[in-house]
Amino acid sequence: MAAAVPPSRPIARLIPVELLTRVEDGERLGSLLWRAGAGWRMVSSAVLGGGIDERAWVLNAQVSHGYRRTDPGLHLAELADSVGVRGTGVGLMTAADVGRYGSGRDGGVEAVVTAGLGVRGWAASSTEGVALPVRPGTVNIIAAIPVPLSDAALVNAVTTATEAKVQALLDAGYDCSGTPTDALCVAARTPIPGDEVHAFAGPRSVWGARLARAVYTAVRGAAVEA
Repeated sequence: MAAAVPPSRPIARLIPVELLTRVEDGERLGSLLWRAGAGWRMVSSAVLGGGIDERAWVLNAQVSHGYRRTDPGLHLAELADSVGVRGTGVGLMTAADVGRYGSGRDGGVEAVVTAGLGVRGWAASSTEGVALPVRPGTVNIIAAIPVPLSDAALVNAVTTATEAKVQALLDAGYDCSGTPTDALCVAARTPIPGDEVHAFAGPRSVWGARLARAVYTAVRGAAVEA
């Protein structure tokens, strides 16, 4: 595996992601890296660093369309190590071209989204156990909120971001709620003494509404590029 080449492209104040490239099994692939540093609590559905805890970075790695490794967590950890990040972070995967991402910003909340919509459908459709064609898929959402949230509010933020994703996909002309492998990561500031820890992040709360609008904009942008 070749060393990552970082033509850094800052796109937001909270999430200044770097677009990295690597060569893997003869294929040139990209990754988006957010070196968040200390002071962030993240909730994520990712295979690496999922759950709720302190996290220092987020890596959204592109993999080949016919990805066959059975140890994606280890693979993501290897990729993170190869770009020099340290500490515990979040690792996401996608077959989509991560260079064609969308971004959104609203009231201090920021979001970055990559979208591969080749395999898509409705969450409650009758496809359990049905083999799907191997085509680029996965909508990955990374969002940052510049205030502390309670654990419950972080979970609420996941729901809000997902609702905004579905709304954006429908408005972009896609008849689906997402893909079978969608993942997300929402970051909020770690509280320090004197901070207000916000208890709500639903779409009608102050920070939830901002999150929804930022994610909506980012998903719409990524869906247009997909």
